[in-house]
Amino acid sequence: MKSLKHKNQDPNKYMNPYLAGVLLGFVIIAAFFFSAEGLGGSGAMKDFVKASVVKAAPQYASETSYFASAASAEHSPLKSWLVFEILGVTIGGIFSGAMAGRLKLKLEHSPKITSKTRIVFAIIGGALFGIGSQLGRGCTSGAGLSGMAVMSLSGFLAAAAIFGSGYLFAYFFRKLWI
Repeated sequence: MKSLKHKNQDPNKYMNPYLAGVLLGFVIIAAFFFSAEGLGGSGAMKDFVKASVVKAAPQYASETSYFASAASAEHSPLKSWLVFEILGVTIGGIFSGAMAGRLKLKLEHSPKITSKTRIVFAIIGGALFGIGSQLGRGCTSGAGLSGMAVMSLSGFLAAAAIFGSGYLFAYFFRKLWI
């Protein structure tokens, strides 16, 4: 049985986007203050891949320039700030969804497509975004938000390119959701 809090709460109600933006700004300021680094998710994935390669193929890692620093490091790349940031975001998202009564294992898609098509396009989209974040030297939070927080022109250009291309491609792929 759901609690009264969940029963009376609108499941489609989210935080005010303006308030969320201000709070995100405070999070970025706190990240720079406490860690001397901005936010970013793609760096955590790189650290995970580096640690995996060092563990699975230590000789290859020590002979390859990209992995050599992780192979010779005194501590694991998994002890980086970004890995803990992503763990916190994941745990916080699950906790928030549970508290709001929105935590469900459900695949949402348009009635015009199958679940398989939705999954395939989600994987393709995620892979393309991952490749793009490597080519752009950061994801939306790293290249865009943290870049803009330090008034970097590249941060503003990255955010414009990321969100602009998102709006452009959303028009062509909207049938996957609506």
